[in-house]
Amino acid sequence: MLTLGLRLTAAVAIIVAVSSTLGAQWPSYPTPDVPRKDGKPVLDAPTPRTADGKVDFSGIWMRAGGGGGGRGRAAGAPPPPTTTPDGIPLSTFGEVAGRGYPLPMTPWAAELKKKRMANNQKDNPDVWCLPIGLMQYHNHPQPRQIVQTKNLMLITYESNYGLRYIYMDGRPAPNNDPTPWWFGYSRGWYEGNDTLVVETTNFLGDERAGWLDVNGSPYSDALKMTERFRRPNFGTLEIDITIDDAKAYTKPFTVRVNQRIMVDQEMIEFICNENERSTHHIEAPEWKQPAAAPTK
Repeated sequence: MLTLGLRLTAAVAIIVAVSSTLGAQWPSYPTPDVPRKDGKPVLDAPTPRTADGKVDFSGIWMRAGGGGGGRGRAAGAPPPPTTTPDGIPLSTFGEVAGRGYPLPMTPWAAELKKKRMANNQKDNPDVWCLPIGLMQYHNHPQPRQIVQTKNLMLITYESNYGLRYIYMDGRPAPNNDPTPWWFGYSRGWYEGNDTLVVETTNFLGDERAGWLDVNGSPYSDALKMTERFRRPNFGTLEIDITIDDAKAYTKPFTVRVNQRIMVDQEMIEFICNENERSTHHIEAPEWKQPAAAPTK
């Protein structure tokens, strides 16, 4: 019998395979405004920009390779890098900073991750059709689409049909004791014309929500996540993410996520609870258990 962790891995592989098959059922329609040569996209073409000269991050993006695994490598080929040339760990779906990087966890975080892994990660929000956290969304094999306007950026995630708002109108972080969000509260601004900085706070960071990766590296409601988006050419997206969470980590740390553009394809509707049967066969986490009857 497969462990739950292996079943989850197999499920992800099936989703990716099915997504590719379903994509073939849609009419083929070329993505507008893509630089091409002999009909093929030129991925190293210049970076697209908005009317005021800022980088335009719009497009459908797929996670690119980076660190932590060698699946699909040719025999004898060198292993993929686990860091950028300047030493930033390359993030993975399984481990937020890649395997082998010692996260500076507090005792509380280390104990919680140990508990999650002992349970075969069955309490991951992804198992229960809930939002999976921004780092898991960044690293998920299913794509995401960025829609950029002057005052608002939207990121739609095919996985679990997630939707994230990034406010670009200069507003500050909320300070009126706001309700925490699964996706946090994100504000973005440009440094120069090439780097978009996004700061996100006000996360829902309880044991149900706070998963940075599949292996359960935690975050709390104290998390401040700072992302630096760069698009060095048409087809490449680089995101450096700094995790600053004094409840879970003794010091901030930064990781890199690389993504690549997808053209001539569309996002696929993903309704996680539609015909969902898997959770009937596993024990529900504590937060999903029925509330105890009041004592008389």
